[in-house]
Amino acid sequence: MAAAIAWFQHTGATLYYGDAEAHLNIARRIIDSRTPGWYQFGTTWLPLPHLLMIPFVRNDELWRTGLAGAIPAGTAMALGGGFLFAAVQRIFRSTLAAITALAVFLLNPNALYLGSIPMSEPFFYAALFALLYFTVRFAETNGWGALAGAGLAACAGTLSRYEGWFLLPFAAGFIFFAARNKKTARVLIFCVLAGSGPLLWLAHQRYYYGDPLYFYRGLYSASAIQGAKTYPGLHNWEQAIQYFFTAGRLVVGWPAVVVGAAGLAVSFSRRAVWPILLLALPPLFFIWSMHSASTPIFVPVLWPFSWYNTRYGLALLPLAALGAGSLARFGKGAAASVAFICLAIFLVHPAEHSVTWQESDVNSRARREWTQEAADWLRSRSKPTDTYLTSFNDITGIYRTLGIPLRRTLTGDNEADWYGAALRPDLFLHTDWAVVQGGDDAQGVVDRAGRRGPRFDLAQRIVVKGAPVLEIYRRNYDHSVP
Repeated sequence: MAAAIAWFQHTGATLYYGDAEAHLNIARRIIDSRTPGWYQFGTTWLPLPHLLMIPFVRNDELWRTGLAGAIPAGTAMALGGGFLFAAVQRIFRSTLAAITALAVFLLNPNALYLGSIPMSEPFFYAALFALLYFTVRFAETNGWGALAGAGLAACAGTLSRYEGWFLLPFAAGFIFFAARNKKTARVLIFCVLAGSGPLLWLAHQRYYYGDPLYFYRGLYSASAIQGAKTYPGLHNWEQAIQYFFTAGRLVVGWPAVVVGAAGLAVSFSRRAVWPILLLALPPLFFIWSMHSASTPIFVPVLWPFSWYNTRYGLALLPLAALGAGSLARFGKGAAASVAFICLAIFLVHPAEHSVTWQESDVNSRARREWTQEAADWLRSRSKPTDTYLTSFNDITGIYRTLGIPLRRTLTGDNEADWYGAALRPDLFLHTDWAVVQGGDDAQGVVDRAGRRGPRFDLAQRIVVKGAPVLEIYRRNYDHSVP
């Protein structure tokens, strides 16, 4: 993972994904903001990835380069690989199976990319594979340590991605049936440990936003972002399945899908039922989300022939890795052949199947262009002590690029400071600059200030095809508004 992190850092792709930029900056604003603290974890994205990035984002250089998010993500992916190896070895009683499953998963270039950048997927896969290992171990030993490990792994999953919530009732049911004595007590302990994650997040939503389900139906939820717009798969199971499995074929590679399916058929025994079911739950979650929860997946080979959430197809990879591992039990030759078949397509057609990198590259070109142009313009015209009225969104990448502490920015996440400046800019707006985009909330504050003061003059307009216009305003200290 260290080599992958270094490679993507060298190529500049660490922060191509807008989500990667956002995860990194959320972690930074928790400790570096006009109003730092727990509130800055926000509303929609779960907190564990950001919490684990905090020790690294304290370092300005690691934050500026994105390594502050890549290092914990890569560590989580490596840890997940270790749990996958241990789980498959225990399931099939075969080190060859474990090595093959690990190779199919971790050498997939799409998994390598997502595991080397500040995304939430690496943390979820670490939790998922830990849950797999500890539940398989619990079925064999009925030990309290395995039970606690399963509960803590499930909790970590629920604090990383929402598909982790979907796993809980199934995992609790498995604990009940696998327990040979004290079933109620064991299930209760698991539920307390695993359920503490969702309960914490619901409490966070209720305390700060007045609604425990604000992440689901609030301003920044998937349903609010999608709005009334329709998409393939919405309330259509056939299309949802088609689009998800198309994304999976692109991300995982069709040879791995075929080999994995064959391996799962061969390995379908009493010992393998639970691992197959557990690893099938995330794909089912995404299909369900497409159908019912305003979560589209767009792939370049199906209408509308674009990239959006294509990376969700990676959810098929753990199943493919498990299936490949089951076929590798028959000897070294079988293991080498299985691994080669699953991975060769990425060597033969690397550009076509480096889907996660392509998705991030295509969707970030405009953002990267205006971010760099704005940073270059401000670098020669602003002072290190200058302050900025702005929005906490993609624009934050400008300040990260320049190494400007976020406490020098005023955004809607600063609550009282923001509302004071928004309602009475003549009294409470004291920033030197305003950086706004596409008529956002900061633009409204600038317009209001134009009527009551202070005055901001348009200093630069940046127009990039495919992106909202970015405007940079400089405060005019020589003129007052009558």
